[in-house]
Amino acid sequence: MFRRLQIGVCLAILVAVTAGWNFSRAAAPATSQDQEFSRELLSRSRVFPEIGAGVAAIKSDSAGRYYVLAAPAKVIAIYQADGKRIGQIPNANSRGAKIVYAQDIDVDSKGRLFVADRGANSVKIFEPDGSLDATIPFAAPMSIVALSGGEFAVAGLRSAQLVSIFDAQAKLARSFGEVPGDATGARRNQSLSPGRIYGDAAGHIYFVFSDLPDLTLRRYDRFGYASYEASLPSSEFTPQAEAKRWTKITIEQGATPASMKPAIRALGADPVTQEIWVAIGDELVHFDKDGNRRAAYRTSTADGVRIEASAILVEHDRILIAADTLGIFEFALPERQLPAASQQ
Repeated sequence: MFRRLQIGVCLAILVAVTAGWNFSRAAAPATSQDQEFSRELLSRSRVFPEIGAGVAAIKSDSAGRYYVLAAPAKVIAIYQADGKRIGQIPNANSRGAKIVYAQDIDVDSKGRLFVADRGANSVKIFEPDGSLDATIPFAAPMSIVALSGGEFAVAGLRSAQLVSIFDAQAKLARSFGEVPGDATGARRNQSLSPGRIYGDAAGHIYFVFSDLPDLTLRRYDRFGYASYEASLPSSEFTPQAEAKRWTKITIEQGATPASMKPAIRALGADPVTQEIWVAIGDELVHFDKDGNRRAAYRTSTADGVRIEASAILVEHDRILIAADTLGIFEFALPERQLPAASQQ
């Protein structure tokens, strides 16, 4: 009898401990590794089918035209909303102006095209008809954001600060943001960009750091005020086997190969809500307008082929995502409001 009582007590304790453990897991913040947090997001269709590999940027203007920067990065293709190609820049109106190697593009409210021409160490501004409006010398521009009032922001490979703002006369107006140093105090590798900038319709500038231990982005206004910083642990997005190899190489060589480290490869901002979506591998992570993480989705084609984004364009009812090797795909915009259990 006593032995049966002992067994019963042990079973009761085991059930209570197990129940408590399950409760703790349910109450803990969801991570990208949890199935209940990372949802499948399947493409509805492929768009601009003539565009193949090497897409670096997708932009749109107020007239509903789309601008696509893809390999070999010498021409910006222009499309109508129905996917029909209607032109390119440079064109006959450019009068011999060329793009040597475009790293990034953006379009302002007037339809002017801003090109970060890394190959020419300059920023080039084209009018909507393709004529060249200005060429501004800038060493190794890596990303660009068109702002209102004719201003634009540039982030470069060897810039002393993170962001440089040019005025409507194409003169440097101000710069801000300290380039982060290595945690060990070592000199930063000058051949690597400290990060990229992205913009939204409200004039915010999002700086995505490329050389910090965690995946980090910071939102600035055009004057350099940082309204928030969001960070995600790199370990969440590194497969276990790859993480072990990454650690081994780091110990043996004293450095982490860039290809091994997860990174934010693209960012898109909702033009209405200022919510943002960032791509890390085949995961699309959703943040609200205050930088709070809301949800994550694993992106793939309708056939289940994983999509690792190289560019994102968020519209009022859909997201366009470019896969570096596959082309550009359309996704339904997931619900912005998720159940509390799925939020973080």
